[in-house]
Amino acid sequence: MRNAGLEEAQARIKIAGRNINNLRYADNTTLMAESEEELKSLLMKVKEESEQGWIRSVRSQKEVLFLHVNDGSSLESLQVVADSSFDSRELAFGSSVEVQGQLVKSPSKKQNVELKAEKIEVVGNCDAKDSGFVHIHTPVITSNDCEGAGELFQVEPSSKIKVPEENFFNIPVFLTVSGQLHLEVMSGAFTQVFTFGPTFRAENSQSRRHLAEFYMVEAEISFLESLQDLMQVMESLFKTTAMTVLSNCPKDVELCHKFIAPGQKDRLEHMLKNNFLIISYTEAVEILKQASQNFTFTPEWGADLHTEHEKYLVKHCGDIPVFVINYPLALKPFYMRENEDGPQHTVAAVDLLVPGIGELFGGSLREERYHFLEQRLARLGLTEAYQWYLDLRRFGSVPHGGFGMGFERYLQCILGIDNIKDVIPFPRFTHSCLL
Repeated sequence: MRNAGLEEAQARIKIAGRNINNLRYADNTTLMAESEEELKSLLMKVKEESEQGWIRSVRSQKEVLFLHVNDGSSLESLQVVADSSFDSRELAFGSSVEVQGQLVKSPSKKQNVELKAEKIEVVGNCDAKDSGFVHIHTPVITSNDCEGAGELFQVEPSSKIKVPEENFFNIPVFLTVSGQLHLEVMSGAFTQVFTFGPTFRAENSQSRRHLAEFYMVEAEISFLESLQDLMQVMESLFKTTAMTVLSNCPKDVELCHKFIAPGQKDRLEHMLKNNFLIISYTEAVEILKQASQNFTFTPEWGADLHTEHEKYLVKHCGDIPVFVINYPLALKPFYMRENEDGPQHTVAAVDLLVPGIGELFGGSLREERYHFLEQRLARLGLTEAYQWYLDLRRFGSVPHGGFGMGFERYLQCILGIDNIKDVIPFPRFTHSCLL
C-alpha cells in the first residue's frame, strides 16, 4: 500500500464502466467504483483530471457551457461543465480539446460524474467541411421548384414525343433548382446537413454571372434561431474555404492573380481580414436612393435588388462583403420566416454580397410555425402541393435555417475571374450546349 504523500502519478480509472485517462490523484493504485459509496470515496482521492478527446456536442447557456467530449475508449461521452467565458467559435463539433479540471459527482441522472473545467485548450480546430455536417445527395430530378427559385427545365422521356398523353412519373418533374426542401427533411434526422451538386436554371441570360447549369453548396441547420447565427456559418464557410484554397493551391491562385486579375490578391486579403458588414434591406434602399450614380433600375422599397445595386452597395461598404437582411415578404418564397414587424412585413432572409460579383450566398430562417406556414400556403394556393412540407411542422418541428452558395461565383470572387463561363470546363447557357 502506497502512502498518500507519494508523488502524484497518472493512471487509468474505471467509473461506471467508462475508462478515463490521465487522472491525477494522490494514491497511484488503480481504482474501480462499482457503487455510489465507492464513487464518492474515489472522487475524494482524485485531485485533478486532464481529459483529451473530441467534442461531440456543444450547448451554451447564459452562465454555463456544456461540452460532451469523447476519447474513443467508450460509446459514452464525458460531460464537461464550464463557465460561459470559455465559449468561443473554436469550441465546435469535431474540434479536439484538452480539458483540465475537477471530476465531481453529477447532479443529473444521465451520468454519474462530470468534469468541472478549469482550463480548456483547443488542440485542433475543426473547419467548415468537418464541422459535423452530414453530406446528403439530393435528387437531380424533382417535382418541386422551391417556389420561384428560377425558371425550370421540365424532364420528359424522348418517347413522349410519339405518345404525348403518357407521363412517366404521373406528375410533371423538373431538373432541380435547389436541394433545399430535401435538406429540410433530412435536417430533422441529422441536425446539420449539406449537399454539393449541379443545379439548373432555364433563364434566358448570357450575362457574365449566369449559367444554365452550375454547382451549388447548400446547407440546412436545425435548432438555429437567429440570422446572426446563420451569418456566422456563412462567413466562416467563405473565409475557411478561401484560406484552404490559398494554402493548398498557392501557385494556381498566384497564376490567376498575376496574369488575369492583378490586384486581386490584395482585394481578397482585405475581405478575409475584415468582419463582414450587416445592413437591412431598408437601409440598402436608402443608400441606393442617396447615391449619385444613375441606375438602370430605380431603387425603391419593395423592389428586388439588381446586380448594379448589389455591386454599388459593396463599393459603398469599402469593398468588404456585406450581408443584406430582412427583405419584404412579397419578394421571397413561402418558406421564409415572417418577422412580424408590422406594416413593413419582412422575412428573415439574408443575401451575402461580395466585390465584383454581387450576390454570392442566399439564405433564410425557415418558417417552422405551423399556423403561419399553413396560412401562407393557403393564400398562395399551394396547400395541396406542399402538404408534406406542412406535415414536417406537425411532428417535432424545430427552428431551423439554411443557405446556398453558387460555387462558380465563389471561384470568380477569390480568383478575380470576370466571366463565370471561364471558371467551368463545359459552360451551359442559352443557345449553347457544346459536347
